[in-house]
Amino acid sequence: MRYCIRCILPDTRPGLTIDDEGVCSACRGHEDKEFHIDWPARKRAFEALVADAKDRSSGYDCIVPVSGGKDSWYQIIKAQEYGLNVLAVTWRTPARTEIGQQNLDNMISRLGVDHIDYTINPDVERRFMKTAFEKVGATGLPMHMALFVIPIRFALKLRIPLIIWGENAQLEYGGGKDERLATDLDREWLAKHGCLQSTNAADWVGEEDLTEADLAAYSLGDTGEAAAEFKLESVFLGSFFKWNSFENARIASEHGFESNAGHLKTGTWEFADIDCRFISLHHFLKWYKFGITRSFDNLSVQIRMGMTTREEAIEIIRQKGWEAPHDDIKAFCAFQGLPEEWFWQVCESFRNPAIWHRESDIWKIRGFLIEDWAWLNSQPTCASPS
Repeated sequence: MRYCIRCILPDTRPGLTIDDEGVCSACRGHEDKEFHIDWPARKRAFEALVADAKDRSSGYDCIVPVSGGKDSWYQIIKAQEYGLNVLAVTWRTPARTEIGQQNLDNMISRLGVDHIDYTINPDVERRFMKTAFEKVGATGLPMHMALFVIPIRFALKLRIPLIIWGENAQLEYGGGKDERLATDLDREWLAKHGCLQSTNAADWVGEEDLTEADLAAYSLGDTGEAAAEFKLESVFLGSFFKWNSFENARIASEHGFESNAGHLKTGTWEFADIDCRFISLHHFLKWYKFGITRSFDNLSVQIRMGMTTREEAIEIIRQKGWEAPHDDIKAFCAFQGLPEEWFWQVCESFRNPAIWHRESDIWKIRGFLIEDWAWLNSQPTCASPS
């Protein structure tokens, strides 16, 4: 594995590249944010989108997809600053946390927005998550498919001309230069970057006896022509305003958002990934596939922002270990009605042979960032490791 010389991300992370100088595309994206993007011009472009949306709307001006997290609050606050009449739309996770529900309720009441909380048949979600986990090692695939598709379908059905998403992940986490400058979340972006393994709902028909009708909530169907005809704009707010997760959390907190202080499970941000018990599993599989944990992403952002050094970040990674979210794994297995042995066996099937090898019956990553890593603490077994 080859690691960026500035942050701690390796070249195994999807979409990330490391150039001849040893600097990753995420760090180059941060350079663009700080020195090369004309943010005043981007702001004017957003103002033009807002004016167009107001001219074309007949009720709601925009949809903001929300979970209740700090970015959701920020997106609505920013939309309201520009006088947009917001409809907030949520894909309801089958594992919503208590603090997630509290933040969502407070967001609706304190920011004052109309809201749709869209619940998919839990049995359909259970079966879809099971097959996505077993087939491609991605418990979060159904989640991402639903949360991207549902707002688009509502926008077309209700004739709402604008959807405002959050961060531009290709700018924040390592896309190519052309991708970093993109503003639109469209079908091409979904296919390449939407955590969908280049699949759509139709590809999953028949798996776990799922039918086309079962998967209706996950399907864009033939909405492409309708979106083009209606001129639906679907944009990243982070492509128009410099994205800062810590600043977003601060702004959201001023309006009533609460973080998960004292209950951090994975990563280093107490204000992130707190709405759903299963999101931690999405990040956990990265250990087997790419040799990284959630903290690699969080700490790399902190390095770029000058909040910590690379050396300090490496020490934090050493101390945190492999970050297996045991309680969430138990909850997921209970949701599936399957033993934990099943979960660990599926994880093992996605161990990446390009980076992992065995030494004395212990799995290790070749060229890992930390030489004295406690590999014995990261062994999956048929029960939760000690």
